[in-house]
Amino acid sequence: MTGPIESPTGSPSSGPSGGPQSEAPRPGRWLALTVLVLAVLLVAIDATVLGLATPFLSEDLRPSGTQLLWIGDIYSFVIAGLLVSMGSLGDRIGRKKLLLTGSVAFGAVSVLNAYATSPEMMIVARALLGVAGATLMPSTLALIRNIFHDPKERSFAIGIWGAMASAGAAVGPVVGGFLLQHFWWGSVFLINLPVMAVLVLVGIKLLPESRDPSPGPWDLPSVALSMIGIVAVVFAIKEGAANGLHWYVLLAAAVGALALVWFVRRQLTLPSPLLDMRLFHHRGFSGAVLADLLTILGLSGLVFFLSQFLQLVQDRDPLEAGLAELPAAVGAVTAGLLAGKVARRYSVRSVVAGGLGAIGLSLAVMVWLESDTAYPILGAVLLLVGVGAGFSFTVTADVILSSVPKEQAGAASAVSETAYELGAALGIALLGSVVTGVYSDFATPEGVPAAAATEAHESLGGAVEVAADLPADTGGALLASAQDAFVDGLQIASGVGAVVLLATAVAAWFLLRGQRLEGGGH
Repeated sequence: MTGPIESPTGSPSSGPSGGPQSEAPRPGRWLALTVLVLAVLLVAIDATVLGLATPFLSEDLRPSGTQLLWIGDIYSFVIAGLLVSMGSLGDRIGRKKLLLTGSVAFGAVSVLNAYATSPEMMIVARALLGVAGATLMPSTLALIRNIFHDPKERSFAIGIWGAMASAGAAVGPVVGGFLLQHFWWGSVFLINLPVMAVLVLVGIKLLPESRDPSPGPWDLPSVALSMIGIVAVVFAIKEGAANGLHWYVLLAAAVGALALVWFVRRQLTLPSPLLDMRLFHHRGFSGAVLADLLTILGLSGLVFFLSQFLQLVQDRDPLEAGLAELPAAVGAVTAGLLAGKVARRYSVRSVVAGGLGAIGLSLAVMVWLESDTAYPILGAVLLLVGVGAGFSFTVTADVILSSVPKEQAGAASAVSETAYELGAALGIALLGSVVTGVYSDFATPEGVPAAAATEAHESLGGAVEVAADLPADTGGALLASAQDAFVDGLQIASGVGAVVLLATAVAAWFLLRGQRLEGGGH
């Protein structure tokens, strides 16, 4: 890739286009930002909106436990696998063109999701939605890098973008809850259509086109290697955690690792690589990417399973369960908007490490979760998780984006987004595998037919359906046993998440030492 590399502290080298502060502010930039925020909000909502729809989808399509996990996380897996490639493609063909094309595709594939008639069709439809989603996320962040030239304005714009990305994950259950209260589960996908229509019509008028002026060819072998590597590694982690280290899990891990090593080696030799690996020589850049990934791992894992807990254990209706998760969105939005200012006043590492620590402590509190835990405790935990995610995710996105010249903004954005989507997928996969593993071992009460017991052990949604068809005493005993096992699994998964997040907070404190945002601040 061409263009100057900024120092790890974010103070830019002068480049052919001049320093970032030498360009006049672009008129209409804040209106353009609203269009970009619309796209990122929708993609983030789509990552978690399915959590609330899971019981309804289970009843209609009757997926197995494994199919249910795939429906939940294939979207994020595919996005994660394609983001680097799509970010680099946007640098080459134009980010506006990629964003608008992807928006049309996202709307069209949403219809396929809404009318899926089998678990297999649903998995394929979610995968295709991930392909379309991969064109949107890096384009939005890269366009912000090119629309906002003033570092402090850009930090605030990234704050709004980051707040919407974090809030989308938490708003998903509210939107889903409202729709599920009034319509069938497919409606959670059809909501994408009017939003995408507005995005395309307004985006054509407002968004400026931007691309790398001398990008070089788009390397298809690198595209294939990054996709194969990420998807295979994540598959191995998910399957290994759920079913043990079988030969096919080890094979997938080996194939994935080999593909990623090959990808890195290829990038180091290409004159115009898909991803400039020199960026990872910067300790701050690498630390920000790691913090990004694990922030979202904790957030998405918690939100996904808490949705099921609120509905299937505490017996709340979908809208009530969605509204119960709203404190996470409030915390994320508030912290995201303040993050740049706070990081400049104090330090990047204290804000990121503090955010990670807040999520870790929240997950630690969840270790004491019980079926009848009062809502104020859950609300406080979710608020703290949102604040932590808003601070950490926004500042790390700013660090990542200010580490590259704007010609390479798409590729850098893709790294940030890959961390985000990989974190979402791993949060659901790893923590989900813990929950599923503990849950599937619950004791079946006497009098439950074998077929019913098998279905109940597949998922908590399945247990609720089976219990409703059994005699009251037997059904009640089965449901109580299943709910207790789900809560036990959630407690252990929360403990695992807490250890990971607190360890990452310590690592971020050291990795981000001396890191500054452009325009001042430590």
